[in-house]
Amino acid sequence: MLVLFTSASDSGVVVYNTARAVGSSGSDYRNLYSGLHLKEMGLSEKAFQLAITGWTKLKAKGRISKDIISICDFTKSSNQKRLYIIDLASGTLLFNTLVAHGKNTGEEFARYFSNNPSSLQSSLGFYLTKEAYTGSHGMGLKLAGVEPGFNDRAEERAIVMHGASYVCDDFINQYGRLGKSWGCPAVPFEVHEQIINTIKDGTCLFIYYPDKAYLAASRLLN
Repeated sequence: MLVLFTSASDSGVVVYNTARAVGSSGSDYRNLYSGLHLKEMGLSEKAFQLAITGWTKLKAKGRISKDIISICDFTKSSNQKRLYIIDLASGTLLFNTLVAHGKNTGEEFARYFSNNPSSLQSSLGFYLTKEAYTGSHGMGLKLAGVEPGFNDRAEERAIVMHGASYVCDDFINQYGRLGKSWGCPAVPFEVHEQIINTIKDGTCLFIYYPDKAYLAASRLLN
């Protein structure tokens, strides 16, 4: 394994691993999960399994143009690096970094989720990445939620990926938790342009939390 960013203060980690890639059926996900040591890095196997399930269906429908998946594991503390970006074709972990949840979703831990405008909460489920743009936070990435009732109002709510100064170790050290967004999966400024350029234009983003209502109703997971 070659680790390109290794110090504890780094906001992102880029890792290469020769684990076998996931095929179009998603059947090799256990091998990839093990080969990339994702359990040791804090990503729950359940989150990864569900992410691959939804990705496989979106891939079969022709809605994904690049075999890259981004997983926000919101079972984890916001003080942990809980965003995992994986190239499924090559079996490569591209980034593992901090990611914020919404202001009204919780303090250190995410707890509450909504699809409603002005809720300032994160929304669960699968998204497709769209084009990059330049806005008030610099480079941003438009996201289209594809889960009716759970995140399909993301564009109406201006839920995007962007860089934020409050997504960093210094903020955690000062306040005991990561900063919070208005519902956007905000990432560290140090790596936000790299991340956005990697996942823009037709990749899959999955925001996971074991919410019973979501898990029972998601069309991509059932």
